[in-house]
Amino acid sequence: MTTAAMTATLADAEAMLPDLVTLRRSIHEEPELGLHNPKTAAKIRAALAGLPLEWREGKSSTGLVATLRGGAGTPAPSGAGAPAPSGAATNGRTVLLRGDSDALPMQEDTGLPFASRTPGAMHACGHDSHVAMLVGAARILAARREKLAGNVQFMFQPGEEGHHGARFMLEDGLIDPLPDAAFALHVMPNAPHGIVSGRAGTLMASADKIRITVKGAGGHASMPHDACDPIPIACAIVLGIQQLVTRTVSIADPAVVTIGQIQAGSTDNVIPETAMLYGTIRTLSPRTRIEIRNNLKRLAENIAMAHGATATVELTEGFPVTVCNADAVAFGERTVKSLLGPNSWITLNSPVMGAEDFSYVLEKVPGAMFFLGASHEGDDWRQCCALHSNRMVLDETVMARGAAIHAALAERFLTEGFGA
Repeated sequence: MTTAAMTATLADAEAMLPDLVTLRRSIHEEPELGLHNPKTAAKIRAALAGLPLEWREGKSSTGLVATLRGGAGTPAPSGAGAPAPSGAATNGRTVLLRGDSDALPMQEDTGLPFASRTPGAMHACGHDSHVAMLVGAARILAARREKLAGNVQFMFQPGEEGHHGARFMLEDGLIDPLPDAAFALHVMPNAPHGIVSGRAGTLMASADKIRITVKGAGGHASMPHDACDPIPIACAIVLGIQQLVTRTVSIADPAVVTIGQIQAGSTDNVIPETAMLYGTIRTLSPRTRIEIRNNLKRLAENIAMAHGATATVELTEGFPVTVCNADAVAFGERTVKSLLGPNSWITLNSPVMGAEDFSYVLEKVPGAMFFLGASHEGDDWRQCCALHSNRMVLDETVMARGAAIHAALAERFLTEGFGA
């Protein structure tokens, strides 16, 4: 893409910013959880009504894939709701752009005039802005359809917050055939305003859930010798986990194990029979992931046995490690710098221990995820509330940059591939 084309892309995105803000706020006010986000899906459809898109929906979620076919190939259908022709494909490449749509099960305390009106649900991870940015990119690219050298798939995905939405959309065949490249953007409210960051290789961790049930023997709190108290045993297991991680896991291939919830007992003068521990395991490689699982099981069972109790360890497998293709990241860096200037990019020194189900797409398709700093311009971004905070806010003006980045990545990839 020429410098003039990049400038036009950014100008088009900035011109539609008021519409993107309106859409983002509408989604923010009505957050939806999990795999089924029907209100959000309807807003996406309405925002893209009339564009030459082919729509696909699956049976497992309200996920949507809208395909835009470049003008050099198969003519696009006349209506936004027209089905995708079986096996139809434009000559040239296909690129996928992803935006997730679900919220988190938490109460919002931002005080915003468009704060969540749904008790116990909040867009605290910026997915409302991800949808708005992807809608903006679809509008920009649809206006240039006749000049596009291939196809663009816009993946509007629910169920990212632990519900495996990307995996379900893949299994439902919504991204079949697979594209030649895939990209996603994620806002970061505690990162420099408007700056894009990424890295080749491992970007984010795997995420597994752990539940440990410690079973002892209940009794009177004044006579613990006649019982087998599971609470101090559970505490010993928590402390043992800290030592397990620091003494058995290499700092070059790290892991994080956090017990975030302990449940036990019903009142002050009763020793309960059981104590429950709930936590998360984050790793950056399949090898460490397996080793941590096995070691946690052995640790919990043997600590409990040493105290005359039992421990049952249940593991729920979560997202795999998010690995970005090196060529895709280098391509992304060049594109961002061409669009926004030489100081608009930061290469991350290390992975982030959060997890992301775009990893399922990147297991099958070469591509990358990038972070977009969304702190308010002029603020000390280090003091801003992070993702998943009940007070998380973002500077909505960065959504113009996000839409432009999506569009530029797609248009340039269709013409050049990852390039040199």
